[in-house]
Amino acid sequence: MGVVGLLLAVLIATGTSLFDFWYDVLVGAVVVFSFVAAGNSLNDYLDRDVDKVAHPERPVPSGRISPKMALWIAVVGFVIAIGCSLLLRNLESIIIVLAAIVVIILYELRTKAKGLIGNLSIAFLTGGLFLLGGAIVGHMDRTIAMAAMAFLATLGREIVKDIQDMEGDFDRITLPKRIGRKRAGIVGSVAFLLAVALSFLPYLNGMFGLEYLAAVLVADAIFIYSSIVHFQNPKKGQTWAKYGMLVALIAFLIGGLTL
Repeated sequence: MGVVGLLLAVLIATGTSLFDFWYDVLVGAVVVFSFVAAGNSLNDYLDRDVDKVAHPERPVPSGRISPKMALWIAVVGFVIAIGCSLLLRNLESIIIVLAAIVVIILYELRTKAKGLIGNLSIAFLTGGLFLLGGAIVGHMDRTIAMAAMAFLATLGREIVKDIQDMEGDFDRITLPKRIGRKRAGIVGSVAFLLAVALSFLPYLNGMFGLEYLAAVLVADAIFIYSSIVHFQNPKKGQTWAKYGMLVALIAFLIGGLTL
C-alpha cells in the first residue's frame, strides 16, 4: 500500500509523464517497501508480549516468525531503505527518507504511548509519503498541498480514533485523556477544517483547474461532516474522514492528470 501511495503521489506530481521517471520511481518504491516492512517488523518485535494476548494471530506470537527474525527484518529493511535513498538524485528525497526513519523508530520506542506527539508522528509519515513522491521526480511543489492535507486529515482522524478508544487505551496517555474528550474533539475538528482550507490552494495558485476544484469540494464536504459528527459518534467521524482522504486523493489525481 505504501508503494501504491508513492505511485499516486508521482502521478499527481508528473501527470501523464510517469514513465519518464522510471528509475526514480523504481528506487523510491524499493525505499518505501523496505521502510514499511522494517517499521511493521519493529512493531511486531517490540509488541510481542502484548500481542500474545491482543493479537495472537500475528507472525511473532503465532510462532511463524521468531522475535529475533522480526528484529533482523527491521534492521535489514531500514538499512536497505537508507542505502537506496542515497541512489535518489536529490537531497530533498534523502532527507525525507532519513527523517521518516527517525520518526518511526522514535514512535515505536517512545512516542506511541505519548498521545499527541504519537498522532503527529503518524500524520508526518502519511504526509511524508506524498512529499517523497514529488521530491523523487523533482516536483515536490506539486505535492506539498496534498502532503499538508494528508497530514492534517490524518492528525484529525488519529485524535478522533483516540477518543473512540479511550476506554481501551489503558497503557497510553492520549490527548483525550490529557485534556478531555470534548477539547480533544475540538482539536481534531480544527485539523479537519484546516485541511479543507488548504485544499483551495492548488486551484487558487493556478496549479490545478476546475476539474480538481469540483472533486475536492466533495472531499471538503466530507471533512466538514466528519468534524461535526465525531462529537456524537467518534467511530463514524474517523470512518468518514478516511472516505474524505480517499476522495481528496482522487481530486489531486484529477488535477495531476490534467496538467
